[in-house]
Amino acid sequence: MQSQHVGSFPPGKKITIVFVLGGPGSGKGTQCSKIASQFGFTHLSAGELLREEAKSDTEQGIMIKNLMHQGKLVPSEIIVTLLLKAMLQSGSDRFLVDGFPRNEENRQAYEKIINIEPEFILFIDCPKEELERRILSRNQGRDDDNIDTIRRRFEVFQEATLPVVQYYEKRGKLRRVDGAKSPDEVFKDVKAIFEQLNTQANGGSRAQANPLKWVLDLFCGCFGTQEARN
Repeated sequence: MQSQHVGSFPPGKKITIVFVLGGPGSGKGTQCSKIASQFGFTHLSAGELLREEAKSDTEQGIMIKNLMHQGKLVPSEIIVTLLLKAMLQSGSDRFLVDGFPRNEENRQAYEKIINIEPEFILFIDCPKEELERRILSRNQGRDDDNIDTIRRRFEVFQEATLPVVQYYEKRGKLRRVDGAKSPDEVFKDVKAIFEQLNTQANGGSRAQANPLKWVLDLFCGCFGTQEARN
């Protein structure tokens, strides 16, 4: 199945991408909304993009809808192409990608099609028991076998997504936060991570603009301060 060519980012344009991963019920969407609001990121969800495309009457939309109805996985190349299309249409250069990559196939397709190294992966780490409690409490009134569905989703997350988390951890790209805390407490930890990213980006852009001037300004500033003390 061939993915459509939708274009690419202009050469030399700095694109910042952060993947947000966590088990079902870990609060990814809540944290992404807070990050997008405070730090100016465009929030994209691979699942939402697929559901939107499935509503269209295009050949690809109908195919996605049929695969979903059959309980089959949509090919990773199609997911990544939809992601790239949404990024390009947004006009933004800072993206939070929620719930992606879900598995190694997603990750490999991303590297093949978009191939922009993510700044880091925000992993909202939450114990299985807490995830179950949250999902059950928000799904009150449903039948008891819902717990089985939740546990199956968690097993899929462990089997398919945790290897992706481990891959990025080995590359020093993982930023782990304790998802068992309240949403506001989790965001305090998340905020510190993104503030550090902003600090690095601002310092890096100053140095890149004129590295010699930046070093001289820093040196002269320190020297001047020292002279004033003497």
